[in-house]
Amino acid sequence: MGGLKLRIAMVAASVALQALAPAAHAASTSVRTSAEASGSAQNAGLVSQIAAQLGRASGIRAHFTQTQIRAALKQPLVSSGSLLLARGRGVIWRIETPYQATYLITDAGVSEIDAAGQRVGGASPHGARGVAEVSRMMRAMLGGDLSALYSQFDVQASGTPAQWRMQLTPNQPQLAQAIKGLQMSGGSYLRTLHITLTNGDVTTLDFSDTATVTDLTSAEQQLFGAP
Repeated sequence: MGGLKLRIAMVAASVALQALAPAAHAASTSVRTSAEASGSAQNAGLVSQIAAQLGRASGIRAHFTQTQIRAALKQPLVSSGSLLLARGRGVIWRIETPYQATYLITDAGVSEIDAAGQRVGGASPHGARGVAEVSRMMRAMLGGDLSALYSQFDVQASGTPAQWRMQLTPNQPQLAQAIKGLQMSGGSYLRTLHITLTNGDVTTLDFSDTATVTDLTSAEQQLFGAP
């Protein structure tokens, strides 16, 4: 279960990129040629535009289809469901097929939600370190700290704010032990997320019917612990 929850937390942190607010990122102190500096500025500028565009919403709802390819399995694992991302609160991740399960992902970690809407556990010790790392990154991103993205990943962006792609490569050894890279694409909202782990497992998420939300239901507020 620890591995599953860690994987879900990683996905949630990546989805949390949708709530990024624009923020400045410190220029590198390394010596670059003028061409390198220009290319870097263009890349950072596009990322900032994407972040500003995605960061307009205080929350989103979306449907997802998740496809997992694992070396130990002959057939891909496919699941689908819905998610709610609330800025400053976290993510409610609902798997609807082929089985039903609900998870709450916040800065405190990952908890499973039972049929009565109650939390039934947190991240296992096996996944605690990874969940904590992802939670810190999520908190910084949701707070609009774009520099946190650059502190964890080397980021390359292409396209336009209306149709963009981003490649994220971990630049921190601890994170790089688990994640080989992430690829994202979208427009006004995130549309696809492709996660490659160092063990060869690959997870692809396709998002649809994404919509901005401003109000949460009473049950959702209770899950987040909000008044």
